[in-house]
Amino acid sequence: MIIKSIITGTGSYLPTEKIPNSAFLEQQFYENDGKGILIDKPSAEIIKKFEEITEITERRYVSKDLVASDVAYFAAKQALESSNTDPETIDYIIVAHNFGDVQFDNRKSAFVPSLAAKVKHKLAIKNPKTIAFDLTFGCPGWLQGMIVADALIKAGNAKKVLVIGAETLSRISDPHDRDSLIYADGGGATILEAVESELPVGILSHAVRSDTLEYAHMLCMDVSYNPNYPDNTLFLKMNGTKLYKYALNFVPGVVKEAMDKAGITLDQVKILAIHQANAKMDYAIRNGLVKLCGVKDIPDIMPMTIHEFGNSSVATIPTLFDLLVNGKLPKYSAKSGDIIIFASVGAGMNINAMVYRMP
Repeated sequence: MIIKSIITGTGSYLPTEKIPNSAFLEQQFYENDGKGILIDKPSAEIIKKFEEITEITERRYVSKDLVASDVAYFAAKQALESSNTDPETIDYIIVAHNFGDVQFDNRKSAFVPSLAAKVKHKLAIKNPKTIAFDLTFGCPGWLQGMIVADALIKAGNAKKVLVIGAETLSRISDPHDRDSLIYADGGGATILEAVESELPVGILSHAVRSDTLEYAHMLCMDVSYNPNYPDNTLFLKMNGTKLYKYALNFVPGVVKEAMDKAGITLDQVKILAIHQANAKMDYAIRNGLVKLCGVKDIPDIMPMTIHEFGNSSVATIPTLFDLLVNGKLPKYSAKSGDIIIFASVGAGMNINAMVYRMP
């Protein structure tokens, strides 16, 4: 019998505050050229164009009293309950995030103790052999956590790993930046477990690339585009045009690499669970993969949640997967034997993909 890495539990936390696009109608947006020039268009026009491109109509924000480690804990607790897992049997807790626990009132971020340590504390785990650590890899963080967890399991160093993606992007977005409309908050978690099986199930393959030489600074931290912003608070900034081109050029190839490693073809794929950052970009990535695979017709395999939940970075894919396995995505489902491809792109620049067969 061969050890396989199987997802035995899932969980997610979708914040309670629903923020529709109409909430930004009175917002003033500035150009991103560093000259502090107010965009000479009505906010309604800016929002309409934004919605046409991204398909985002609303997003979720955490309440003022919560931080990322709380969101991670809620998702983790749900994953543990869904799999009837005793928290004391967890070998590793990996929390993927990018900004730590950012407070609502002052936007200050706390990285110590680690979010994973905070989650272990909140779960009241006594076991000193439950190792907790954080992983920062941009938006592909949760998926990279799964790849690391798979390696730990395959090496015989772990039997159960709790992998979490949690982020509160609403706390670090510039209110005067059009890109702030993309960002959202949320958390998703999975239990990855070692299971003996002769069947090709669980994680079949993965592929990763990191292009830091030329693309490291496509996302960075900088002051508000509004020159009259009251202080020097740093906000997340993104070169959206360059990122879009980068994703289209390289993500399909990484996905294809993972597929080739697993020995599968596109017609065998039931679900393409891709990071939800921009609907236009996601469709283009899917179409690029279809072309790369030499397929004529575009298959309906990519469920979209961005219209309702926005881009919650590391939380988007695990949240989508939790909704999928719990039958909460209309038109889409995953049963035993179905193949799911996970793929993401984000800060760094980093891309990863993973092929998974449902047990």
